[in-house]
Amino acid sequence: MHPPFEDVVRAHGATVLRVCRAVVGVHDAQDAWAETFLAALRAWPTLDEGANVEAWLVTIAHRKAIDVWRATRRRAVPVAELPERVDAGEGRDLDLWAAIARLPDRQRHAVALHHLGGLPYAEVADVLGGTPAAARRAAADGIATLRRTSLRWAGGGDEGRQDRERHGDGHDEGDER
Repeated sequence: MHPPFEDVVRAHGATVLRVCRAVVGVHDAQDAWAETFLAALRAWPTLDEGANVEAWLVTIAHRKAIDVWRATRRRAVPVAELPERVDAGEGRDLDLWAAIARLPDRQRHAVALHHLGGLPYAEVADVLGGTPAAARRAAADGIATLRRTSLRWAGGGDEGRQDRERHGDGHDEGDER
C-alpha cells in the first residue's frame, strides 16, 4: 500500500522544485511544481508498489516544466518596475538560476535531472533520449560551464583554483548513478 500522498509531497517537494527551477527558472517554477504534483496525485493510485517514487516524480516534473516553459514563451511578461536592490545572497542564487537557464537545453535538462533531481544517468538518458554516456557528458559539460561562470563572478584567482582542486574539474568520473 502506498504511503499518504502528503508524505510524498513532503519528502520529494524540494527535489521537484529544484528540477522545475532548473528547467523554467525561478519565476515559473512554482507553477511547474504544482502541475507536477497534480498530475502525480491523479496517477498515484495506479503507481506500481515497487516503483522509484522520486524518479517517477522527477520525470513528471521535467515534462510539466517543459509544458510551462512552452506556455510562457507564448505570453508577454509585463514588468511595472524593477526591484530596488536584491540582497547579495539572493542575488547569487538568482545568478545561479540565470546561469542554469542559459545552458543549452540538453545540458540544462541533464544537470536538472541528475544533479538536482537525483536520477541515475541511465534514467536521464531515457528521459532525454540517448545513451547514459551522452547524458553523463551533457551533465558534465553543463556543470563545467556553471563552474566557469561562477569563477568569473568570484573573480577567478586563487579561490577559484582552490575550489577546482577541492571539487574536481566538473566531470563525474565513474559516477554511474
